[in-house]
Amino acid sequence: MKTESIQQIKALLATIDNRDDERIKAWQIDQRNGVQQALAQWNRRIQRLEKEQALFEEMQQFENDARSKGHRLIVGIDEVGRGPLAGPVVAAAVILPENFQLLGVNDSKKLSAKKRDELYAEIQNQAISIGIGMVDHDKIDEINIYQASKLAMGMALEDLCFVPDYLLIDAMKLDVNIPQESIIKGDARSISIAAASIVAKVIRDRLMDDYGKMYPGYGFENNAGYGTKEHLLGLEKQGICAIHRKTFAPIKDMY
Repeated sequence: MKTESIQQIKALLATIDNRDDERIKAWQIDQRNGVQQALAQWNRRIQRLEKEQALFEEMQQFENDARSKGHRLIVGIDEVGRGPLAGPVVAAAVILPENFQLLGVNDSKKLSAKKRDELYAEIQNQAISIGIGMVDHDKIDEINIYQASKLAMGMALEDLCFVPDYLLIDAMKLDVNIPQESIIKGDARSISIAAASIVAKVIRDRLMDDYGKMYPGYGFENNAGYGTKEHLLGLEKQGICAIHRKTFAPIKDMY
């Protein structure tokens, strides 16, 4: 039997996700350094994959519990944008199918922008329904950021194509007549809330990128409106712009 080249083995390893594959056992006794290095790299990839799979299963606990009580249309709700000095607060409500499969979904803050974009596209493909709620800077100033976040979540809920029968919400209670569960750090513990956090984050970041072009000098395309050094320097040089939150320090002391 012809011996496979190291390059051929590397190419084959890229297609194998199962530790029980017979080829792995054969390559483990191959004494070539290149083969053993390729196997070590493959093993690290499989360990990452197994870790993601374990996390994915763990994060379905709340959804599985709700289904065990007879609920079927379970929605995860989260918001982003409480802390920035500019721009809106954005909420998303996401209903995932029971057979949802997408490794890597997690609290959006723990993911790179590239990974968020990839997951966002796949969530859009797989979700039963996605609702979006957005409350602008003026309304935030009028009713405060907590109430604005709650309002945005309610808007996202109303934006869904279906009326859900159970709500999983990140650290918030909504004034609606639907059974609900408020979960502290829900975006890292529930797959539905994590999906909502990714959707809301991507939408808000893209909006703030557009605002960065409309209102240059604050670095909105880099900081999404948070009070970074670049943003604070822009405020010092240019003053406030149309989308700044006037009730947030240091802006409230600037006019």
